[in-house]
Amino acid sequence: MPTASRSFPVSLFGVLDLDFVRGEFPALETDWALMDNAGGTAPCRQVIELMRAHMERVPVQLGASYGLSVEAREAVEAGRRAAARLVGSEADEIVLGASSTVLVQQLASVLRASWDTGDEVVVTNLDHEANIGPWRRLEETGIVVREWRFRDETLTLHEDDLEPLLSERTRLVAFTHCSNVVGSIVDVAALAARARAAGALTCVDGVAFAPHRRVDVRALGVDFYLASLYKVFGPHLGLMFGRRELLREAKSPNHFFVSEESVPTKFEPGNVNYELAASLVGILDYLQALGAHHGLGEELDLGACFARIDEHEEELVRPLLLFLDEHPRARRIASAAPAGTERVPTVSFTVDGMRSSELPPLLDERRLAVRYGHFYAYRLVRDLGLLDRDGVVRVSLAHYNSPREVERLIEALDEVL
Repeated sequence: MPTASRSFPVSLFGVLDLDFVRGEFPALETDWALMDNAGGTAPCRQVIELMRAHMERVPVQLGASYGLSVEAREAVEAGRRAAARLVGSEADEIVLGASSTVLVQQLASVLRASWDTGDEVVVTNLDHEANIGPWRRLEETGIVVREWRFRDETLTLHEDDLEPLLSERTRLVAFTHCSNVVGSIVDVAALAARARAAGALTCVDGVAFAPHRRVDVRALGVDFYLASLYKVFGPHLGLMFGRRELLREAKSPNHFFVSEESVPTKFEPGNVNYELAASLVGILDYLQALGAHHGLGEELDLGACFARIDEHEEELVRPLLLFLDEHPRARRIASAAPAGTERVPTVSFTVDGMRSSELPPLLDERRLAVRYGHFYAYRLVRDLGLLDRDGVVRVSLAHYNSPREVERLIEALDEVL
């Protein structure tokens, strides 16, 4: 059914100076509108420059006494401190690795060593598989796994549904901060407090949340927290926060001669990727420049920066939500939560009479980069009955996207649906 007669104006708001913002991302110098950001954002210029500088100046091993090695070590340590500041922790509580998936797999193996047969973990059917599969595989070793299911009417997690799953043998509750398909934000602080009251640890997947809002692991009260830095304008590294005392107590997965007191080194077998770690300072450099340019002060204020990002993204996504909700063939995969304070600009939908795999190629022709699939939230998409339709179409925006790009997408959808 054609809908071209409907109008969805994009407001010319001035929350962010997009000429400035986009100028900090070399990958945006293209006629493609990059709207697959939940899979990985463009890296900011500062990250790229630091990575290149490290590889050009100090491509050496750490731990030696000569000057270049000392300089390289200081650069990597500065990167870890930057990662820690990004999530509100101390540097020795940050483990860096190839991806969040790898880090959770390692964490599950390490924690299992201190648990008894018959102990329990709670997982959801809402998460990315990275925070489900490693815990479920512990069933093979005698751990009891209980599933905390999202509600069909809200597509989110509820504390009341967690309550009956907790027992004196619950050792850990694993859940998401934000669904990478639905886009809804979970009240992590409340849920972590409930798990803690039951004597359980928490492992929270913040990958879909961290590019859009300020992360403060202390305020959240979590024990472990995951983020993918390549989805926060940085290099392809995963980050895991772990409370210091828990990291110290956990058995090392590293070589036998690496001290159990060596935190976080004992959780990084083979060392971190030096140039990627050193480039993490660039994320903070970019955010500081963003804040200074927008009058938020010369000193970096992460809270103020992400508040500005959130405000822009809320305005940015609103016309798309309106279009999809009013289109007779579109079916948005959404919770009951409104736009703004309880969701990020990640939007998934299906189209009546069309497999999800059919739509992105039509948008490719218009230089609009989106994707279809289950996005590793396989259990969520399966339980919604959408696997046989090739999953969902997902549009995932970032703060560097422009109103005109969203307008282009809406115009294209209006033509092809």
